[in-house]
Amino acid sequence: MLTIISAGQGPLSPLRARELVPRAAPGTNDVSATAAELVADVHRRGEDALRDHAERFDGGAPDTIRVPAERLAEAAARLDPEIRAAIDIAIERVRVASTAQVPAPAITELATGAVVEQHWVPVDRVGLYVPGGKAVYPSSVVMNVVAAQVAGVRSIALVSPPQREFDNSVHPTIAAVAYLLGVDEVYAMGGAGAIGALAYGVDSIGLEPVAVVTGPGNAFVAAAKRIVAGVVGIDSEAGPTEILVIADHTGDADLIAADLISQAEHDERASAVLLTTSHELAEQVVVRIDQRAATARHRERIEQALRGDQSRIIVVESIDDAIAISDAHAPEHLEIHTENGDIVAARIRNAGAIFVGPNTPVSLGDYLAGSNHVLPTNGNARHAAALGPATFLRPRQTVRYSREALRAVADHVVRFAEAEDLPAHGAAVTARFEER
Repeated sequence: MLTIISAGQGPLSPLRARELVPRAAPGTNDVSATAAELVADVHRRGEDALRDHAERFDGGAPDTIRVPAERLAEAAARLDPEIRAAIDIAIERVRVASTAQVPAPAITELATGAVVEQHWVPVDRVGLYVPGGKAVYPSSVVMNVVAAQVAGVRSIALVSPPQREFDNSVHPTIAAVAYLLGVDEVYAMGGAGAIGALAYGVDSIGLEPVAVVTGPGNAFVAAAKRIVAGVVGIDSEAGPTEILVIADHTGDADLIAADLISQAEHDERASAVLLTTSHELAEQVVVRIDQRAATARHRERIEQALRGDQSRIIVVESIDDAIAISDAHAPEHLEIHTENGDIVAARIRNAGAIFVGPNTPVSLGDYLAGSNHVLPTNGNARHAAALGPATFLRPRQTVRYSREALRAVADHVVRFAEAEDLPAHGAAVTARFEER
């Protein structure tokens, strides 16, 4: 099912390394143009547009777009106790790990009386998108909400697509987790229109505009986030899920196969890649994938993802080559199954999250590792990071100089001002030392 290729011999240029692992081809439709139309429609027509979009894309509009508080409480009361226990553990672990990630304030004294402070201030209000479609994602509620709460965000709006089988409201598990986390502003709306609603607000349903929009979604959601960026802040754009595994001869073929399949299960365009120094391991993984996929519930989806150009096994000459290819690709999820896995992990520069060793599968990170599963995809890990409290925080600088500290640099300020032909800048400093 997975194709085995060779990386070849000799040093790998970044361009060649990137070409070895192509990403899924974009859809044939002009997603960006359609998303822009849907965002503009909501901006212009508000609730009427949201209802039209729900009828068009989700099979029906809800009676009330904002989910009533009693429906949230009812969903929580009906939550299966075993699922509730797992959710409670996930909330606790993500909260502990997120709290440790909050940046500390920095106070720098450059000279006596010359102080620059940096404090991190939460945005006032955020909109969190939780996808629907092929699966239900209560874990995404946990990841988005907890990170925002730890950052100190006071106002949180959560949106998720209406589900036909649940009276065109949000999935009850999504509603339940929102209630458990104390989020009572939940809306049954999805797709690009929901992103537009968060960015611009919809007065008739009581939805005020937000400052930041986060959360994964389909191609239309990603395009809409790109369109409203600047009106609001966004996290990194989320595309089809990706897993890349680096393994040597010590890797367990069955575990690697299971992990590749776990991500292929998400979507037909999901990417599952193995980089290994062992041709024997590569062949064993192919056999185990075929055996496991044959009995998988989502067999057709898995097989399509693994047959795509975005999924493959690459036999490399060395772990150095594997690292070079991985860094060029910048995967969302990176697993390391090698001797001295921690040493290999320390050399990785570009990955959304790294999972080291045979007992740390990506699916652990999806739910209960404590790390955040909202990660940059499509190579965005070269410049973007996982969702976390910092996503909802702004650094604010405060400058405080005494008279003597200002006097010590006054002449330098004047010289800069003269060099830039902005003499009033210099005069604003010297005025403080003039006789009056």
